[in-house]
Amino acid sequence: MSRAAIASAQRLVVKVGSSSLTTAAGGLDPHRLDALVDALAGRAGQLVLVSSGAIAAGLAPLGLTRRPRDLATQQAAASVGQSLLVQRYASAFSRHGRTVGQVLLTADDVVRRSHYKNAQTTLDRLLALSVVPVVNENDAVATEEIRFGDNDRLAALVAHIVRADALVLLSDVDGLYDGDPRRPGASLVSTVTGPADLQGISIGGTGSAGLGSGGMSSKVDAAALATGAGVPVLLHSTADVREALRGEGGTYFAPTGSRSPGRLLWLAHASTPRGRLVLDPGAVAAVCDRRLSLLPAGVTAVEGDFAAGDPVELVGTDGVAVARGLVAYDAAELPSLLGRSTRELGLREVVHRDDIVVLAPATA
Repeated sequence: MSRAAIASAQRLVVKVGSSSLTTAAGGLDPHRLDALVDALAGRAGQLVLVSSGAIAAGLAPLGLTRRPRDLATQQAAASVGQSLLVQRYASAFSRHGRTVGQVLLTADDVVRRSHYKNAQTTLDRLLALSVVPVVNENDAVATEEIRFGDNDRLAALVAHIVRADALVLLSDVDGLYDGDPRRPGASLVSTVTGPADLQGISIGGTGSAGLGSGGMSSKVDAAALATGAGVPVLLHSTADVREALRGEGGTYFAPTGSRSPGRLLWLAHASTPRGRLVLDPGAVAAVCDRRLSLLPAGVTAVEGDFAAGDPVELVGTDGVAVARGLVAYDAAELPSLLGRSTRELGLREVVHRDDIVVLAPATA
């Protein structure tokens, strides 16, 4: 698959960062947003826009000069800014006869399988109705997302949820460089075909404006998540969005894996483990090598407080996670069952093989 996949994508996910949409003072920059929409609206095919900027857009109306550190003020800024952001998108896209729909997601919407399927159904229906979904994290009520999350990872997950043909990550830089792009001698990395192409490259830092939560590291991680699931990615600058939509310039990340069932990608990358089950060596081999269900007889310890249906890590005796799965019991139910046979007790599996994704092969 080549760069042509970007230009020919019939279903495209585009992510834009906060620094590309706002002024240094924190308010929305209408000229930059309109220029972005003009380019996106002129493209044929279905479009999902993952847009940061809610917190940044809320700073100026609240009289704040910088992104707040405390959670409550971040949530207040997001509450004010999100309405401004979507209102502006609705106005800009309407000039091109396009309708937008707001989709706000939290961690539960990708951690809980039922929520995940609901999000998928909603996004699919919006696209079928020729609506442009504008997706953002629900920062007004979110906690962990604001502290640790970023919309780059969200965009990669959305690309998989909607079965996108390609993902474009727009930023305030025109691609990945092998050094600090602000210093002489740094060169643009045109193509990344796998992890080996990133060796020796220093990656880190937030955007130059300091308004977003994600930096180059989050973009590379998001690209790895998407390409590992068979989705090609282009990283480019928002200022060059038209070039990016043609698949030109920037940094192209080639697919490294094949498209996997949504359930397994969700479980491996989107879910947050609620606890851990310690497995004996025989159970590790059964789960990882023979792809069997996890039975009570193979579990030696239970860690954490989780409910039936929650994602949990399956770890070996050395504490290293070898798999992840959806547990069939509450944490309080398991201790009395450990080491016992399902035939003896007439019990169901602790984790069914259809609900397990292997993270690492068993070792001898």
